[in-house]
Amino acid sequence: MQRNIAILFIVFFLTNILKPTAMAQDLDSMRQKAIQFLELTQSADGSWSSSGAVGISGLVTTSLLQSGKTADDPVVAKGLEFLLRNQKPSGGIHATESRHQNYETCIAMLAMSEANSNRKYDAQLKKAEMFLRGLQWDEGEGIESSEGAYGGGGYDSKQRPDMSNTQFLIEALKKSGVAADDPAMQKALKFVSRAQNLESPRNTLDFAGRVNDGGFIYTPAKGGESKAGMTENGGHKSYGSITYAGLKSMIYAGLTKDDIRVKAATEWIRRNYTLSENPGMGQQGLYYYFQTFAKTTSSLESESFTTIDGTEHFWKQELVKKLAELQQSNGSWVNPADRWYEGDPNLVTAYCLLALSHCD
Repeated sequence: MQRNIAILFIVFFLTNILKPTAMAQDLDSMRQKAIQFLELTQSADGSWSSSGAVGISGLVTTSLLQSGKTADDPVVAKGLEFLLRNQKPSGGIHATESRHQNYETCIAMLAMSEANSNRKYDAQLKKAEMFLRGLQWDEGEGIESSEGAYGGGGYDSKQRPDMSNTQFLIEALKKSGVAADDPAMQKALKFVSRAQNLESPRNTLDFAGRVNDGGFIYTPAKGGESKAGMTENGGHKSYGSITYAGLKSMIYAGLTKDDIRVKAATEWIRRNYTLSENPGMGQQGLYYYFQTFAKTTSSLESESFTTIDGTEHFWKQELVKKLAELQQSNGSWVNPADRWYEGDPNLVTAYCLLALSHCD
């Protein structure tokens, strides 16, 4: 009996004491190597990748702030100064002549919100917020509230809205202090609900019930589109990164776990949980998937996630292990499947630091 108790104690010690400690050490080591890489690749003007890459520079700056760096850190301070230099009289924060004005402004707002503990950037954030509200697709664009484009955010005022831009719109508004019941958030929620493959009173678009699996597509605008393609019956296939983005956006916009939309999205994830690929897209967009996976799973406020087969996944440990396997010797990450700029190690390393910030 005493021997059995001793064995049980050893097992408990190994699984509950040493393993988390080892994970914390791995996490810290990975994070420091990645930070050192990004410190070395910053340009003299404070940007990363190019002087016009406001989005990438904003993501890197945000990732450093979420990894323990402060706004006073020289590298972070240069990154913030670069973003501020790109704020236009309109309030937008983007490169001149950019076709990604919404996206770049949202990302810059995330960085400034992280650095705003002393309210230093309140005025700049408010101007950027008003700019985003003006870009949001609504009556100002001459569309009805029943249309698929309504409430969404696109890359700019001319390109039709999509779920990727809308998730960053919702996140930027939330991080800058906009309440979930704000009209802009609720308009965005309409768009997000229509991007879900779930036929309901909140999604009566033609394609809503053709897949009906609770996952999400890229956009419900103009008849809908999915980067994962179409089904034989004319539906749009759900896929991983955008389903996590949709679920996160719903939670940020105030929906609870009891809402049918949240339940359906969570069930899709339970059926498709993996860290080996971006479900439905293979290796394409894998690192965008990782950072969205981490943000979303963290928002569910659970240390583990049980899949449809009954397996309990301790997602933080699994994500740290996966990213440790993929990290390059110089501290960076990069995706050989170079789509959506994932051949850029600055962008991908920022994605990974953002993902790891939810694994502490």
